[in-house]
Amino acid sequence: MTLNAPYDPDNIFAKILRGEIPSVKVWEDEHVLAFMDVFPQSEGHVLIVSKTSTARTLLDIEPETLARLAEATRRTARAVVKALRPEGFQILQFNGEAGGQTVFHLHFHIVPRWSDRPMKGHGHAPMAEPETLRALADRIAAELD
Repeated sequence: MTLNAPYDPDNIFAKILRGEIPSVKVWEDEHVLAFMDVFPQSEGHVLIVSKTSTARTLLDIEPETLARLAEATRRTARAVVKALRPEGFQILQFNGEAGGQTVFHLHFHIVPRWSDRPMKGHGHAPMAEPETLRALADRIAAELD
């Protein structure tokens, strides 16, 4: 898909937001949903999506929505660090198919990192068990400020 393609309301994140596909929620408010990646690159991999925007890429997003997503990403990353004690973390955001984007609904990845654990590549990790994701989501949610 190109950077300029129209938004597809049937993308997987839109379906999650409509409740058509289940997700393991960490937290949400009226603007943002934070949920566990079912193909985690590392333990505690969380996705942050806008509930109000149909932006496909960073180029499309409304400034006020981007500000909300940035704050939600910061807030969630702090909780991930408190809950899981990684040695570091990555904030990832991909734009366009050539840029590595696989779901064309703007989103941010929070990927905890440990020096002694290899990270699985984007789009190449095995599916995690729902019970494992739920336990991680609960630990992270308990550390939200």
